[in-house]
Amino acid sequence: MEMKRGWLLWLLALAGFVVVSAAAAENLPVKLDVDATDAPHDLLHARLHIPASPGPLTLFYPKWIPGEHSPTGPINNLTGLTFTANGKPVEWQRDAEDMFTFHLVVPAGADAVEVSLDFLLAAGGGVYSGGASSTARLLDFNWNQVLLYPPSPSPLTIPFAATLKLPADWKFGTALPVENSAKNKIKFSTAPLETLIDSPVIAGEFFRTVDLTPGEKIPHLMHLVADHAADLELKPEDAVRFTRLVREAEALFGARHYRGYHFLVTLSEHVAHFGLEHHESSDDRLAENFLTDEDARSQAAELMPHELVHSWNGKFRRPAGLATPDYQQPMHGELLWVYEGLTDYLGKVLAARSGLMTPTNFRAAFAQTAAMLDRRDGRSWRSLADTTVAAQLLYDSSGVGTSRRRGVDFYPEGDLIWLEADTRLRQQTHGQKSLDDFCKKFYGGESGPPRVVPYALDEVVKTLEEISPGGWKTFFQQRIYQIAPRAPVGGIENGGWKLAYTNEVPPLLKIREGQRKLTDMSCSLGFTLGTDGGVGDVLPGSPADQAGISQGMKLIAVDGRAWSAKILRDAVKSAVTNRAAIKLLTERDGYYENHTVNYRGGEKYPVLERNAAQPDWIGEIVKPLLPEPATNPPAKK
Repeated sequence: MEMKRGWLLWLLALAGFVVVSAAAAENLPVKLDVDATDAPHDLLHARLHIPASPGPLTLFYPKWIPGEHSPTGPINNLTGLTFTANGKPVEWQRDAEDMFTFHLVVPAGADAVEVSLDFLLAAGGGVYSGGASSTARLLDFNWNQVLLYPPSPSPLTIPFAATLKLPADWKFGTALPVENSAKNKIKFSTAPLETLIDSPVIAGEFFRTVDLTPGEKIPHLMHLVADHAADLELKPEDAVRFTRLVREAEALFGARHYRGYHFLVTLSEHVAHFGLEHHESSDDRLAENFLTDEDARSQAAELMPHELVHSWNGKFRRPAGLATPDYQQPMHGELLWVYEGLTDYLGKVLAARSGLMTPTNFRAAFAQTAAMLDRRDGRSWRSLADTTVAAQLLYDSSGVGTSRRRGVDFYPEGDLIWLEADTRLRQQTHGQKSLDDFCKKFYGGESGPPRVVPYALDEVVKTLEEISPGGWKTFFQQRIYQIAPRAPVGGIENGGWKLAYTNEVPPLLKIREGQRKLTDMSCSLGFTLGTDGGVGDVLPGSPADQAGISQGMKLIAVDGRAWSAKILRDAVKSAVTNRAAIKLLTERDGYYENHTVNYRGGEKYPVLERNAAQPDWIGEIVKPLLPEPATNPPAKK
């Protein structure tokens, strides 16, 4: 009997794939009520009311989340899933091939299915919305964590009527329009599924909102939430820089494709750190001292500019392969070197133009990127295009062997390629045109509410040719789709600078070492070290590699002395004059090993040196488009 019932459910489930639910046909809203009062204990509770007709029904848990570029929907953190109809339990079965799909049969006489589920906020084991998202004092909430949706001819347009209940006295920030809010319960305006999933919420006990453009029709708000009230202190000069960021972005693109923009900034050491783009907001999860420590702010200066750029590049204009009709279809990432690579470049440019990054640090970042990529052995067998196609594998790969394998290089290498495109345009037109003109032409147009306009590579090439003819298809073919053993440094050289090396740790690298808790000897010995002596990725063919040192070892001693960053650097410096090999002692898996490192080249750290024979186009690139605004400081709410 049990076997017969199972087969019947399975056959009905198959039929469910082609059944369009009544909710979709009649455009009835799905009701979603989320109780986050247990968020301080890392738990969400959700109930859904999904209109449906009697018969087979298929429901989907969002799998491919826009901006995450991988099937990262955090379904493993879903728990307590039950279905009822007319007050009675309904059996369900997970699809045997697509684990994000559920099949059930709606009983006769029922016009809806009630779904109850919980979500484990601290389960981790994933990235982005699958990472740790709550503490005792705050919550980073993504709607895709707690919902299922039915089949529909246009799944992204399915209406959702959502509510959110927060712990008492918590405040919140989101781009999702609010219908009303009473005490700790928020009722949001009914919104399409696409808008709902694109509108995360941050909330917490220690919360603050800063209006970056007070009095303007289109608001730009920075919502701040932290574990400690002291971490919400925003220096007036930094507030002005964030306002300048908004204004420089508008000047760059010439139009806005949102009703308002919300920076959702979380300051905590207990949630996953990342940035994720949304059309009218960004999920920016940063160190708790981002606002109060100059080094922490300098280290992450480009994160918020990067995510803001995505409102134009990625959300408004989107590669056709990433503009999927629902959240179950695989995304094709071949143009991530435009989606992410150009965004990464423009994020740095806007950080410099707004004052969040100094011109010196802008150049230092490109020096470090060029030196790093030029030493990646994986360039000898793998094109940059292959890293975009395989992005869903590389995002979640370990750091072991990155040099041999390559990682998501379309971010840093995108910086170099788009810098070269920018300087090339400036050279060809004697400074009359630049990548700014491309941005205005490709991403501008008329301002208005959010919409998605897909594109293909041919349109990118065509737009560049219209600005300045110059064989742009071949330009990208050589740098993206062909194997290139050396990093593309043409933008640095065309920009009036050249990659060089110094024996003094540059200020930006010193900041990065301090913030990331590492010692970077990659350009000399060929490895990085953690503060515990743990050896990071070892560059193939480097002195460390030739001495038998590998990732996973732990450095114990340098020339017979207990290791420290200073002792190691002193040994590298001394080897230049005393000509002696450097003796390193390592430990791995309980075994100790001696290594003789034959290196006498001294300390080497990448910098950019000015080439006076060329115009300083890089200096022109980082100049603000607008004069410094003579406005009042942003208003605090």
